[in-house]
Amino acid sequence: MIRYSNLYSWAIIILFLVSCNDQKEDLVSFIDPAIGSVGVILEPTRPAVHRPNSMVRVFPDRKDQLDDQIHNFFLTLTSHRSHKVFAFMPVNGPVDETIWNKRYEYRDEVLTPYYYKTAFEDNGTTVEFTPAERSGIYRISFNDPDDHFIRMGLYNTSGEIHTGGDSILSGRENFTGMTAYFYATVNKKILEQHHSGDGRYLLIGFGPGEQEVSFRYGISYISISRARENLEKEIGKTGFDRIREDTRRIWQKRLSRIRVAGGTPAQKRVFYTAFYRTSERMVDINEQGAYYSAYDHKVHKSDEPFYVDNWIWDTYIALEPLYMILDPQRETQKIRSYIKMYEQSGTMPSFALIFGDWPAMTGNFAACWITDAWFKGLRDFDLEKAYEGLRKNALEETLLPWKNGPKCELDSLYDIQGFYPGLHPGEKETVKAVTSEWERRQSVSVTLDNSYCDWCLAQLAGQLEKKEDRQLFLKRSQNYKNVFRAEKGFMWPKDKNGNWIEPYDPRFADRMYFTENNAFTYNWDVKHDLNGLFRLMGGKEQARAILDQLFREDLGTTKFRFWHKQPDASGLVGQFVMGNEPSFHIPYLYNYLGTPWRTQKRIHMLLDAFFTDNLFGIPGDEDGGAMSAFVMFSMMGFFQVTPGIPVYTLGSPLFEKTIIDLPNGKKFTIIANNVSDKNIYIQKAFLNGKRLKHPWFTHEDLINGSTIRLIMGDHPNKSWGTDEEDAPPTTLAAYLKIVGDPNHHNTTDIHEKRETGK
Repeated sequence: MIRYSNLYSWAIIILFLVSCNDQKEDLVSFIDPAIGSVGVILEPTRPAVHRPNSMVRVFPDRKDQLDDQIHNFFLTLTSHRSHKVFAFMPVNGPVDETIWNKRYEYRDEVLTPYYYKTAFEDNGTTVEFTPAERSGIYRISFNDPDDHFIRMGLYNTSGEIHTGGDSILSGRENFTGMTAYFYATVNKKILEQHHSGDGRYLLIGFGPGEQEVSFRYGISYISISRARENLEKEIGKTGFDRIREDTRRIWQKRLSRIRVAGGTPAQKRVFYTAFYRTSERMVDINEQGAYYSAYDHKVHKSDEPFYVDNWIWDTYIALEPLYMILDPQRETQKIRSYIKMYEQSGTMPSFALIFGDWPAMTGNFAACWITDAWFKGLRDFDLEKAYEGLRKNALEETLLPWKNGPKCELDSLYDIQGFYPGLHPGEKETVKAVTSEWERRQSVSVTLDNSYCDWCLAQLAGQLEKKEDRQLFLKRSQNYKNVFRAEKGFMWPKDKNGNWIEPYDPRFADRMYFTENNAFTYNWDVKHDLNGLFRLMGGKEQARAILDQLFREDLGTTKFRFWHKQPDASGLVGQFVMGNEPSFHIPYLYNYLGTPWRTQKRIHMLLDAFFTDNLFGIPGDEDGGAMSAFVMFSMMGFFQVTPGIPVYTLGSPLFEKTIIDLPNGKKFTIIANNVSDKNIYIQKAFLNGKRLKHPWFTHEDLINGSTIRLIMGDHPNKSWGTDEEDAPPTTLAAYLKIVGDPNHHNTTDIHEKRETGK
């Protein structure tokens, strides 16, 4: 006979166990904002404190994490790693000329995405910070007998800061054609004020002795009154600790979208720190129903977000695809913001910064982003208007890097000849539109990047039933062939007469011909027609040999001489460059060449070598989430080689289990049985319990909530995924044939016709 008391006891135990299993792991604790904070050659990461995709971003103003002095804090960063506004610094001592440039050594630093804390060595002053979306709180604990001040200043030369009553500050600062505003309150009476001789700094004093000063502020790009409104609506009288805990919960919710099991603590720190990095941009600058747009210099009323601060050359390959999985609604809102910028300015942005379009780098990569979104089923935007802007960029604007404006004579030559002409070594520049002595023409990269971007435009033209446009852009997408020199096996520059440029060394070609990398990297920059590229190289067997040699090729000189020409080429393995975005897809190309085990080997080696949980744990410019998104994908075990073709290729996962909570309520799971630092090779694969014979799966598989199970081992399985038919689809038509799409119109392209013999 079962006693009810025993049943009750067992019920309590079961409920307790279920409750323990349901408790979520504290993922925020894995984030280490110091990872990568000492730059390899170029820029370090910054330990930014912010809420995901929000206006206020703060970190200590210093050279890098090894700098033992804090120069200032600030009220926000207007663009990733640049354009700080409103210098903020607690200072002490007599008011003399030294106080305006005073900086402090620091200790006991606490770095998290939701909270910052440090103490100054010489006076014991403690500085804490926590953010809301458009506002934040500094809490200062003065711990010495001196007179105490907050020093407010301008990073730029134009603006003003003033007080209003006993406890209010406000101001404006002009930067790059924009104005930032702030409104702040302090919890102590302001006893004195002092201005620097140049008018750029203001001291507000609170008298001597130990005391705690709370500085609450709102930021706006509309007005001081809007900054006040942002402060009052977001923070009001809420305490510092409450805002900190609210921000921490927001981060936990963001990170909980992906849960991993297994791996080492260090690998989890790398993964979730990368997740934090990908959550910075784009930034919503809508302020309580209105935003200021630098694209037409007007204030617009709007109930939806307006996103800025995107470096699309960097982010289209991994960051945007990541968030098409995690948050397609936000991704659609970002695309709608781009379309609004086009409507407001007449140009589809390249780098859509807060102060307007920054025409950095090469290509028309918003086309790749928007094409990828469309064929992944993100449809809640005006495709016709988006296409109009992208088409204008391709056919009516100059293709020159770092340049906005109408077409120049080089663009006219491109339209006629199908390649961007370069200069011979020592030849003087004659085209006035080429204004930068450093960036120059980048002629081969311009040709390659626009070939891919035009292919994307051809796919959109097909969707819109614009047959003539589609044929035009398909033809232009083949321009990459015009700069491949078959007898040399390399992408190679041509002059305006169509002659190959000599002398030329693929190792040392700088921005005369390429963007931040050399021909060894750009040899593989044909994402839209990989089979066509392999044929140019002499077939897949020869392409495999060329790809192998990429990772083995000598630099041909000392590193310092190599980096003098190409400082962005960091994270070197032979001539492969892990530290720069054009390389991200390259290790996955082995999946297309019948040797997927080499992808597994390379990816595991690259993650292990370059992405570590220390100050040097990023091999190049992280670029506000661009590199971190590659890290996340690769640690999970897959990557998309061609945005625009919704297919993911498998790599070598680091975790035993990864679960992605999808917005549609389903879960995508990758299980890697037996995975370890030695067992990096896929022996068998299963998709939803059925044998998976090839090293790829579709976006449709992912969003339907599939489970992929991989059996891992310590030796390559050289018979898995190696047959010709096992290669991932290299055309959009091949993908659509697999998944079906009732909305597509005549998307079969010329590559597919050639490959099928039709």
